[in-house]
Amino acid sequence: MATMHDPSRTIRAARGTELSAKSWQTEAPLRMLMNNLDPEVAERPEDLVVYGGTGRAARSWEAYDAIVATLKTLDDDETLLVQSGKPVGVFRTNVWAPRVLLANSNLVGDWATWPEFRKLEAEGLMMYGQMTAGSWIYIGTQGILQGTFETFAAIGEKRFGGSLAGTLTLTGGCGGMGGAQPLAVTLNGGACLIVDVSAERLQRRVGKRYLDELAPSLDAALERVLEAKAAKTPLSVGVVGNAAEVFPEILRRHQAGEFTVDIVTDQTSAHDPLSYLPTEYTVDTWVAESEADPEGFTKKSQNAMARHVQAMVEFQDAGAEVFDYGNSIRDEARKGGYNRAFEFPGFVPAYIRPLFCEGMGPFRWVALSGDPEDIRVTDEALKELFPENAHLHRWINAAQEHVEFEGLPARIAWLGYGDRAKAGVMFNQLVADGKVKAPIVIGRDHLDSGSVASPYRETESMKDGSDAIADWPLLNAMLNTASGATWVSIHHGGGVGIGRSIHAGQVSVADGTPLAAEKLARLLTNDPGMGVIRHADAGYERAIDVAAERGVRVPMQEH
Repeated sequence: MATMHDPSRTIRAARGTELSAKSWQTEAPLRMLMNNLDPEVAERPEDLVVYGGTGRAARSWEAYDAIVATLKTLDDDETLLVQSGKPVGVFRTNVWAPRVLLANSNLVGDWATWPEFRKLEAEGLMMYGQMTAGSWIYIGTQGILQGTFETFAAIGEKRFGGSLAGTLTLTGGCGGMGGAQPLAVTLNGGACLIVDVSAERLQRRVGKRYLDELAPSLDAALERVLEAKAAKTPLSVGVVGNAAEVFPEILRRHQAGEFTVDIVTDQTSAHDPLSYLPTEYTVDTWVAESEADPEGFTKKSQNAMARHVQAMVEFQDAGAEVFDYGNSIRDEARKGGYNRAFEFPGFVPAYIRPLFCEGMGPFRWVALSGDPEDIRVTDEALKELFPENAHLHRWINAAQEHVEFEGLPARIAWLGYGDRAKAGVMFNQLVADGKVKAPIVIGRDHLDSGSVASPYRETESMKDGSDAIADWPLLNAMLNTASGATWVSIHHGGGVGIGRSIHAGQVSVADGTPLAAEKLARLLTNDPGMGVIRHADAGYERAIDVAAERGVRVPMQEH
């Protein structure tokens, strides 16, 4: 029987320059797998769960041990295959091929349902990889922070004169992804009230400075954020409660004229109904109840989500800016019987798609040395590389001041077509010149411009109606495999749940060699280029212009 739970394990990636694998090209995935399970990074490392309810780094502890042992012996012309968190084969390929290829939770169409997935998972045949959990490039809450920051910045530009100062944002869910929300709001000048059923999760975000304070009651929390709103000072406050109960209560007070909530969103783990707590249960009984009756628990969760989403829609009716942050809560609320669930938009069509048209997306990098100084060096080098990009400078300066590292030191910055390749080659030169102490891992979130088909999130409301066409992430993964990535992954269901997405990831290693420089130049040009051609194909004028301006070949435009 596979071991899924082992509280005796404490995993932490090695630091420094001593290798336990045969080269940095295999040491990097080894350290990043371990980093995903660092207690500073993972939500439930004893269960191999990294984030997102049940997003795992490996299928079992036995599979984890086999992956680690294999990576330590892998040659630079061999490729390890990992099927839903279990290593299944090693083949001789070539030095340009990936060292690891991963596929997680992929099911044939008619079988792509939560019940079928859970049956296979219980039989030890699959695991849920989320996005960056099963592709070994999760970097803690920081990994989603800039995307969340960019979203709230866009709301400030669209509706509030360029800043969120003097506004109040209400949101729910303070886990590994949702925990970025309060800091993203305050970095844009606003006040934020965030609701979570878990005091432990809220306190963890306070400890890492993503959340300013935890209030003892809803009244106390409202008093604090309303003071900050009136003073136009940034402040984030957490309160323990179930959003399905707290959102309707705050709506009642908003409608009564006691105060105004300006922005409403949510990032609870609604993509998986078993990871959303129904109002009938407590945190202490959550796991036991969900395991005893998954079907009944799901129905109760969906009913709670219907009340949660109804409050969000009625906030919109009352004038608030309301959006879905991509957790499938609208569809679960629809299943719970609420027929107005899709009356507010997802964040991508509302705020982010213009960036995707330029190949912009979440470029992230990690210092394998473990030394925060290496990230400081890369930060400053990136600002020197792009001296005119004021928005990038503002972001890096804010991250340096406010972001505490979790696990290996890391950074994220949204960069577009052309700029990612320049940054990757520059990082490789820093390694070659000895300006950083060890190689740099370069990856991204799967939430990228051309790597995902997700009709409730990244590809919602595409101009040509191509929301559900999954050819694009498959092409992206194949292109990245051919372009020199160190590891490539194809997942199903990340972010939004089983049956609702296909997405691909890539990670590469800047080890200071000429071969790495050549790989990075091609990979980090081609990968964001997928975003440009995907949106050009859908008819977005900005993407068509970017392709023409920057030399991205689009045959149907050429001929």
